Amino acid sequence: MPKVNFDIPLDFLQTTTPPMIGVDISSSSVKMVELSEMPKKGGYIVERYTIEPLPKDAVSDGNINNLEAVAESVQRAWKRLGSRIRNVSLALPAAAVITKKILLPAGLREEDLEYQVESEANQYIPFALEEVNLDFQVIGHAPGNPEELEVLLAASRKGNVEDRVAVAQAAGLRALVVDVEPYAAEMAFEQIRAQLPDGAADKCVALIDIGATVMNVNVLRNGQSVYSRDQQIGGEQLTQQIQGTFGLSAEEAESAKRNGGMPDNYEDDVLSPFRENVVMEIARALQFFFTSTQYNEVDYIVLAGGCAVLPGLDDAVATRTQVSTMVANPFALMTLSGRIKPRQLQADAPSLIIACGLAMRRFDPS
Repeated sequence: MPKVNFDIPLDFLQTTTPPMIGVDISSSSVKMVELSEMPKKGGYIVERYTIEPLPKDAVSDGNINNLEAVAESVQRAWKRLGSRIRNVSLALPAAAVITKKILLPAGLREEDLEYQVESEANQYIPFALEEVNLDFQVIGHAPGNPEELEVLLAASRKGNVEDRVAVAQAAGLRALVVDVEPYAAEMAFEQIRAQLPDGAADKCVALIDIGATVMNVNVLRNGQSVYSRDQQIGGEQLTQQIQGTFGLSAEEAESAKRNGGMPDNYEDDVLSPFRENVVMEIARALQFFFTSTQYNEVDYIVLAGGCAVLPGLDDAVATRTQVSTMVANPFALMTLSGRIKPRQLQADAPSLIIACGLAMRRFDPS
């Protein structure tokens, strides 16, 4: 699957991948996950994780608006995590990255391949190359043509990468990897795919990540993305509706949403209409997928993001779409360290997909 690491200046040449924490900086929170490997048996151990809320508007539309505030939240999250590891893996939102699959002649030397990639990049990137961080990955031989290579090209404005690296540095951490959110999610998805019948071989699985402001629909087949699209709907809309209906501040509404204690009419007046709206948007997104690709069905739906745990959402989606639906838990087949509370992790797991995938980069340096 695609793995991207935008250029980050390092102090020394890495010959092995050092321990890393996966850090997901979204518009609402900082999420951190630390994994280790099971000795001899293989598999992963969930060592630690934490979620730290971000100040309102510190991050919006994937852009870091208040570097100092975000760095303080990252630092608080790291201290709460209780880890000694300072190396981190970060990710950019899909909207901040231009990706393109290109075909190049097979058999090129590494330096010739890099030159060809840069030449091709000029055609697809609307910025001067000196203004962007550029990376590429050779996916393999082009289907049906062994004389060509299929290469994934990824580019992002330098400011996007530098802002995230600067946040890590200001928090006393060291960014070793800057990936792309959908690719990190795909890496974590391998842990979810293993929970599906026959590993969902040759099946289409819609991974639907409903965050604070954006719903990302990523349809995968055999672990590879065949379609991805963002829609503007998320948990922040529910928070705003709670504020307006019950006269709460944003902080009070968010706390009530997470911890309960809502008035009796919350279900009928607020939650049920919002849930129905989310279900409608998911059905609409799938219909758009069918009309814009060669596919006419999905076999499974996996709900991720903070909204995935809304009461009854998985059943409502399954009923509307007539597709088997589950709530994502990339940790279900992992071993939990003694410091992890299983019930709390199960509730938080859907929102930890990207952080989990980033933490897994520690074991897959390619």
